[in-house]
Amino acid sequence: MEIPALLAWVLIIAGVWSLVVWPQFLRRVMKDPRARDAAGKATKFLTVHVVLVAVSMVLGAATAGIGIAGLFG
Repeated sequence: MEIPALLAWVLIIAGVWSLVVWPQFLRRVMKDPRARDAAGKATKFLTVHVVLVAVSMVLGAATAGIGIAGLFG
């Protein structure tokens, strides 16, 4: 399947955006007082956000990969 170069670039930019933005978000979540309980154990708040970031980064990498494949493939 061929995609137009403009669309490939949009996919690459969207993928890179996800890979840049989500780690910054996770750093802020980990500093949030709701991330750990009084004993220092991870809370559901932290667990949910870690899963959200992980899934978003995998999708971002896949999006960028599809864009690169579309541009050069």
